[in-house]
Amino acid sequence: MPQPLSQEIKQLLDRPNFAHLATLMPDGAPQSVPVWVGRDGDLILVCTGEGSLKVRNTRRDPRVPLSIVDFHDPYMEIQIRGRVVERRPDPDLAIMDPVSRKYTGKPFPFRDPAGRVALVIEVEKARYAKLPFEHTPPRAG
Repeated sequence: MPQPLSQEIKQLLDRPNFAHLATLMPDGAPQSVPVWVGRDGDLILVCTGEGSLKVRNTRRDPRVPLSIVDFHDPYMEIQIRGRVVERRPDPDLAIMDPVSRKYTGKPFPFRDPAGRVALVIEVEKARYAKLPFEHTPPRAG
């Protein structure tokens, strides 16, 4: 059953925070990769190539978890479980370019439209947490 996203979760998704997306390999082993994310309402978008491991793995098993920590405050986090419910073709990079601008301030630099796709993830469970710590690692050297 799809879960609507809270304002805190939407805010973390809408900022240039990297997500870690896990998929399952054919033998059941987890495979995790950092990704850029976009959002379409309560759906999460991950742009990739049609031949990517992410696409191949989610064709077989659409279940995916994502975790995101805030870039500036890593004690602010979200944990998401969902499933890929659609693969939107993106040959004109209409989905990819806004996501790239969010992270780099520029359109996506690799302009080959062949096989570009956005994995559309429906959220089944989402959890936001803000831990009471301040990120103050010691300085090196």
